[in-house]
Amino acid sequence: MAVNRRKSKAGRRILAAGAGLATVGALVAALPAGASQGAAEAAAGGTNGKGWGRMVDVQLLSFNDLHGNLEPPAGSSGRVTHVHEDGTTTQIDAGGVEYLATHLRKARQGNRYSITAAAGDMIGGSPLLSGLFHDEPTIEALNKLDLDVTSVGNHEFDEGAVELARMQNGGCHPTAGCYVPGEKFQGADFPYLAANVTNEKTGKPILDPTFVWEKGGVRIGFIGVTLEGTANIVTAEGVKGLKFGDEVETINKYAKILERQGVKSIVALIHEGGAPASSAYNYDCDSPGPGDGISGPIVEIAKNISPQVDALVTGHTHQAYACTIKDPAGKPRLVTSAASFGKLYTDTTLTYDRRTKDIVRTAVASANHVVTRDVAKAADMTKLIEDWRTLSAPIANRPQGWIAADINGRGSTAYEKPLGDLIADAQLEGTAPADKGGAQLALMNPGGIRGDLVHKASGSEGDGVVTYGEAFTVQPFTNMMNVVDLTGANLIEALKQQVSGRNEESPKILQISEGLTYTLDMTKTGADRVVESTIRLNGEPIDPSKTYRVAMNEFLAGGGDGFAALATGTNKLVGASDLDLLNAYLAAHSTAATPLPVPAADRITVVQ
Repeated sequence: MAVNRRKSKAGRRILAAGAGLATVGALVAALPAGASQGAAEAAAGGTNGKGWGRMVDVQLLSFNDLHGNLEPPAGSSGRVTHVHEDGTTTQIDAGGVEYLATHLRKARQGNRYSITAAAGDMIGGSPLLSGLFHDEPTIEALNKLDLDVTSVGNHEFDEGAVELARMQNGGCHPTAGCYVPGEKFQGADFPYLAANVTNEKTGKPILDPTFVWEKGGVRIGFIGVTLEGTANIVTAEGVKGLKFGDEVETINKYAKILERQGVKSIVALIHEGGAPASSAYNYDCDSPGPGDGISGPIVEIAKNISPQVDALVTGHTHQAYACTIKDPAGKPRLVTSAASFGKLYTDTTLTYDRRTKDIVRTAVASANHVVTRDVAKAADMTKLIEDWRTLSAPIANRPQGWIAADINGRGSTAYEKPLGDLIADAQLEGTAPADKGGAQLALMNPGGIRGDLVHKASGSEGDGVVTYGEAFTVQPFTNMMNVVDLTGANLIEALKQQVSGRNEESPKILQISEGLTYTLDMTKTGADRVVESTIRLNGEPIDPSKTYRVAMNEFLAGGGDGFAALATGTNKLVGASDLDLLNAYLAAHSTAATPLPVPAADRITVVQ
């Protein structure tokens, strides 16, 4: 009834998961504590931890939020922070699937029972090497990594459920066709789990909700979910006809189903996460006590998921942590996340009791490890990258403009990001002409900025050159620009929604075009953080009763990220894509002799 670890898709056997729903996948996880493996076995009368006695060591390797980063991420997106005992920190270059493959393969050595799992956003928001080909290269890379199972994330829905099904099942793209003549895309060798993503009409999950891994009598069940709020952070077209259920209710439901099938060791793969108190990957978020050093949505989720579930592998927030949060029974339970972009992987040792068929939580240990670039590259991954790079080169290497220094977006921790200013200005310039929409200002969602523009990027194009591939990495969604009529009152309300409602705990500060200014007072709470009297356009106060032409991408125009006020826009004109406008701006405002300077990022005055 179970599925073996590495089977061809045609050879997989499916384990029923109630109500006719099939399970697919495999993995393992449990939670950390202090007891040693040997002590646990001695107490239980086991013989050893290698898999031949009662107590069995099961290795769970996990990562999350790869976002198609096959090549080493550039700039700050490709670094992790290590904190030393004396409090000093070191930045380490990390990531790149050639190195990730080497690290995972080395970690598996000597482990008879090893599972590799992920917590969503493997694709979507990807650099050009993968994104140009609708992320087929990343699925191929994950197959070579021997990924056993993953949950879906919100970005798996960027191109809709039909395209996600193609990622799972294979087949050439409906409009782009097959990229390599005579070769059909084979799809994922691993199952995508979507327990809480259902068809609105049928009420059934669009993909398998669970997966059971089995080897040598050891059985581990996996439940995969994405965040309930996925519909709020994906374009409306991408989630049309879908319903996203509560994470806790869904996981508890399927935990009972797995238990009834005799699967007592359960790991939840959750594309939702938290925020540790430190950005260092090796920060102890169990200090001074379990879970004291972590906050965010995953905390309440973890506290309410059934004790039947032994461990949680999480993602979405792009943070690094391996700590414990108490379950409803008051027992510590492991919660992990491995940052993003393949810079880290988590190595968890779970102790499985053959007699109880469950994980011994007191014998679990877990830690994040850096995907350093000082190891040999995996030759098969190098070939994969080179093959796709050859196909993409004519487009990827095309120069778009020049910059004088790094212009940080994703890598900036400030509310107003230098690259955010540049993108918003590009969008305003491209939509300001009367026949292009007559925009008076532009707004850009911070989550749509997927990287930095790096002055000295990898490759041979030369310092300061921004190629099409580098611009694509920053703006990979090809969102179409919308210009709409908004009242001043709605514009003011949108600015307040940055720091109130669903955005109060984790503000989403819109990036704004030149001419729009205001004060953000973070000493206050909720909507009061936006000082309304300071909001001005070209020096004039915003008039609540006046109508303004506002440019934004289609995601924001649909009310994405909790900006319901932006969805009230009327008289819509659809323009060019955000990427086209960025490239046009770079071409118009820079040359090799006069590169673009770093924007001052001085439009929002922040009081803290």
